[in-house]
Amino acid sequence: MGAMRAIQITRLDGPEAVQLADIDEPSGDDAVVIDVHAAGVAFPDALLTRGLYQYKPEVPFTPGAEIAGVVRSAPDGAGVAPGDRVAGLTMLSGGMAEVVALQPDRVFKLPDAVSFEAGAGILFNDLTVHFALRTRGRLTDGETVLVHGAAGGIGTSTLRLAPALGASRTIAVVSTEDKIAVAKAAGASDVVLAEGFRDAVKTLTDGRGVDIVVDPVGGDRFTDSLRSLAVGGRLLVVGFTGGEIPTVKVNRLLLNNVDVVGAGWGAWTFSHPGYLREQWAELEPLLASGKVVAPQPEVYPLERAAEAIASLENRTAKGKVVLKVR
Repeated sequence: MGAMRAIQITRLDGPEAVQLADIDEPSGDDAVVIDVHAAGVAFPDALLTRGLYQYKPEVPFTPGAEIAGVVRSAPDGAGVAPGDRVAGLTMLSGGMAEVVALQPDRVFKLPDAVSFEAGAGILFNDLTVHFALRTRGRLTDGETVLVHGAAGGIGTSTLRLAPALGASRTIAVVSTEDKIAVAKAAGASDVVLAEGFRDAVKTLTDGRGVDIVVDPVGGDRFTDSLRSLAVGGRLLVVGFTGGEIPTVKVNRLLLNNVDVVGAGWGAWTFSHPGYLREQWAELEPLLASGKVVAPQPEVYPLERAAEAIASLENRTAKGKVVLKVR
């Protein structure tokens, strides 16, 4: 094995502790070995730098759950071959490095129309949103979807995917005026500010409410999200970037026959073998045809990984954040 550059978390006191280091390349026994061109950055990476994520690897470790690159070697029957452009999932850590070794069921051929930088920003968010809307949210044609944190990775993914999965309208909720353009560029039908979003949604929907709320933020807007649902609506709990984990008074669920639904994509994939392949079989043609446009991420060089991860913690990131590795 040779040496490679990789991002290392050496202590758990935040993104400023992130370092670029030389470490050994992974072994490729029975795995697909990939030369990484770009690596995605996600909110769990920020939590990992402080030891606040449910998965707690021992330091030092390399963060990063998703990559895009070129296959160096692959075992027989892997479905990919040396030279193939691919995207891949580590699921938890190890992606922010020049080389990764992944199990074949976590490697997906990347359409030629999708760049490595965009490809590194697709899997984590798009597969999460596809799972939330399709499997957990039961999205049907003609429904209206509202998404919080709409200028972030999950938010922009929701705005890109929901129309292709049947939504007729998307309402984006953003925290500040400067994020409105990001949500509009991702395809939002309407954009409203988080402050007072409930009244704005009521006006936009003529009092009916929305069919689905995608909430990766949590915090103090949760109750108003429930109040913004139409009869039979579903609030999808995706994460808590706002920090606070909200609670729900279940009598509200009775009043309008609404659901609060957990959408934990990672846990679902571990308990449903083959599910990732099913997802990619639906998403890949949408990306290849251009019906779903690949994200245009904010790209940082590998040397600035600490800054990239910090942008998610302090919520200054606009859209998906990706590291250019080579």
